[in-house]
Parts: sequence; C-alpha cells; structure tokens
Amino acid sequence: MVDAGIKAVFAVEKGQRRHMTDKKIDFDTAAKLWDDNERRVKMVHDIAGAIKENFDLNDTMDVLDFGCGTGLLSLQLQPFVKTVTGADPSQGMLDALAAKIEQHGISNYRLIHLEEGSREKLTGKYDLVMSSMTFHHVEDIPPLIQKLKDILKPGGRVCIADLDPDNGLFHRDNTGVFHDGFDREMMKAEFERAGFIEIKASTAAEVVRPGPEGEDERFTIFLICAKKG
Repeated sequence: MVDAGIKAVFAVEKGQRRHMTDKKIDFDTAAKLWDDNERRVKMVHDIAGAIKENFDLNDTMDVLDFGCGTGLLSLQLQPFVKTVTGADPSQGMLDALAAKIEQHGISNYRLIHLEEGSREKLTGKYDLVMSSMTFHHVEDIPPLIQKLKDILKPGGRVCIADLDPDNGLFHRDNTGVFHDGFDREMMKAEFERAGFIEIKASTAAEVVRPGPEGEDERFTIFLICAKKG
C-alpha cells in the first residue's frame, strides 16, 4: 500500500508502461538458481566494493539490506558490521539466504519478510540502509525514500544501486518492472527533497552481455549515497 499524502514524481507517461501487467515475478522460484548467474554475482561484488569505498564500515553499525534477495550484497559486508537485517518480500529468497546464514554459522544477521506492497515491517534504526537493483521493482519511489530515511539513525546513510536508463532492455522479461532505469540527477533531487544531504552519485558496476544479434550490450549501475540531514 502506498504511503498516504506523498505524490510520486516518477510517474510514467502514457505509453511507456508497455511491459506493465498484473503479473509478478516469481522470485520464489528464481531464488533456486539466483546465485548461478555469474554476471549478477560479479555486478553485486562490484556494488559491494563501491559501497565500501563510499562508506567506512565498522563493528558498531547496524545495517539494513532492503530487497536483500539471497544476500549476495549484504553477506559481503556482514563481517565488517555489528548487525545486518535483510528484508525482502520473497520467502523463497529469504529461505535461500537463511540456508547460507546457517551453513556459515552467522549470528549477526536477521531476516524480515515484507508483505507484498507493504513497508510496515521496516522498523528499527540503522546506521546504513542499502539496496541493490530493487528500486526499479518499486512503483512509487518517493514514499520508499521517505520510509528509508525514517528508519535511519541521525546522521545515518543510504547507499542505493540501480540501473541507469536502459530503454527497458536490461530485463529480457519486464514483468514486474516499473522503471526502465533512473536518471541520476532526478534521483539525487528526490533524495534532496526527502531531506538528505551530502548526496553523490557514482558508477558502481557495468554489465556486459551478448545481445540478441551477437553484439555486446552494456548497462551501467549507479550508486547514490546520501546522509540523513
């Protein structure tokens, strides 16, 4: 449910949502093979490296991974912080992550199952909220940014990684995709409107893969980091 009283500025003009349907991605099924995609694993590794470059992690920090999936991102940062909370609407993804946590004997990681379309369970206070490749699956971005700000401690930071504009080509199947990437300046302005400061954007990763006709397709992933004002 969309948070009341906040108007989305990322409204998609008529005709641009050619791929939008009532269908949802079956992340529960996808979770079984999620980590087998080498390009995805490399991309998230690069995103984790970019977060480390932009944020000094230490063992006093509480971190939230919004849209944690199978933990590809947060498990790379978990050894350096006090606690990690992974939040995701897919129980299949959380089950896969829980198996990793148990396998490696990790004791500082907890999981939150988010009900579809609801952010009510996003509670607590965090030093860092991060998210990788999740925002383009969220229809209304401004309420989400505000929610993430609300759960940050004073002076806490967000680090958000997602696609630069991709003309809808990154996902071969755009089921469940609301945004064909984001303009960096537009995103920075939205964080500023929400009350964040020290906002900066950089390139976190590049994905290169063969196109349908054999040519290389290149997609860039930005990282926006900002501080709660």
